[in-house]
Amino acid sequence: MAKVRSVHVCTECGAQTPRWQGQCPQCNAWNTLVESVAERGAGGASRFAAIAGSTAQLQRLAAVQPREEPRTTSGIDEFDRVLGGGLVAGGVVLIGGDPGVGKSTLLLQALCHLAAAHPVIYVSGEESGEQVALRAQRLQLAPADLQLLAEINLERILDTLRTAAPRVAVIDSIQTIYSEALQSAPGSVGQVRECAAQLTRFAKQSGTTLILVGHVTKDGALAGPRVLEHIVDTVLYFEGDTHSSFRLVRAFKNRFGAVNELGVFAMTERGLRGVSNPSALFLSQHAEQVSGSCVLVTQEGTRPLLVEIQALVDSAQSPNPRRLSVGLEQTRLAMLLAVMHRHAGIVCFDQDVFVNAVGGVKITEPAADLAIAMATVSSLRDRPLRRGLAVFGEIGLAGEIRPAPRGQERLKEAAKLGFELAIVPKANMPRHPVDGIEVHPVERIGEALDLARQLT
Repeated sequence: MAKVRSVHVCTECGAQTPRWQGQCPQCNAWNTLVESVAERGAGGASRFAAIAGSTAQLQRLAAVQPREEPRTTSGIDEFDRVLGGGLVAGGVVLIGGDPGVGKSTLLLQALCHLAAAHPVIYVSGEESGEQVALRAQRLQLAPADLQLLAEINLERILDTLRTAAPRVAVIDSIQTIYSEALQSAPGSVGQVRECAAQLTRFAKQSGTTLILVGHVTKDGALAGPRVLEHIVDTVLYFEGDTHSSFRLVRAFKNRFGAVNELGVFAMTERGLRGVSNPSALFLSQHAEQVSGSCVLVTQEGTRPLLVEIQALVDSAQSPNPRRLSVGLEQTRLAMLLAVMHRHAGIVCFDQDVFVNAVGGVKITEPAADLAIAMATVSSLRDRPLRRGLAVFGEIGLAGEIRPAPRGQERLKEAAKLGFELAIVPKANMPRHPVDGIEVHPVERIGEALDLARQLT
């Protein structure tokens, strides 16, 4: 019997080396090489064949006639919003999230809606048919026309998909699928890469919309090689604490829609339900105004959201004051404290500063700077901000307040939710008044903090 030869494969770029080493020689990433069995049978040319499936022909771009393919709605409005309006024929969607967050539940609900009008298939590689049926019964779904396949062999799955020709197919999950052309175990770098490439090739050739469920690592990133995210059309992530009843689905990549689009769901006894007014989840209901609280108008994709930013400033009990943030960038918090000290005279070098975005939402846009600064100063001075005040704006290192995109939409959303005052960058001052809200433009961080103090 021939001796099995092992290689070390990089989980970031998929490069192979005969021996383990600390740094990948191709992408220079550290501690990403994992041992795997050397593959036989499938050549590199077939593994990386063109996904499009048809022979490439040289043509003029002006001669190409684009056409708008009608999208298939899933029956769940929040899911369609994240997808950019619905499912695209031939599109490949990758959904990742922590175990138990609701990936399989959401997809089972969507397939039961789609099965009433289109042929769909649910391929379960982690659960038996009885377990899937029990979940559908618990969620009180009616999967009469939903086709189920409990299989993990790639070749058998592809044969079934070619024969049934479904409109939508779900693979739950890609880490459990294996190909007979490879000798490594399911979930290995080679298996995940090969199975995803074969399934993507089938989707492009047949027009079937394919949804892949992916596992995540302890760091929250999708398990497997980075090429997995590159070959698919859309990458969605589930966010939120599994102990909470709310779930957030965010689009990190979408070739057919807006990136960073956000869908908000509530976990109920009958599965996930879309939240029509998500801003209510991220705003605390205080009987009286409290210090250290400021309402931010953020933009998630095409949706403006109002999120409460809370700050707590307390005397440091150690020589090194702590700077901690939840849902916000911690490095940006340290930078903002330095700008406030230099350009507004706010001294926090002997204070512990804690900042939190209410509701478990993650905010990455710099337009949250002004809300963080105002919440921090409010907690430091123990003076609440005025009720009904909403802010947004980026703070530069020179102390200037820089504009944020889609300022008009942010102000309209704040006015719709009953906010009467807004402090915004001067460049975001609307040309025409927004009904129901008084807008105050500012140019410098010191000017914004003085205005907030006057409005209390």
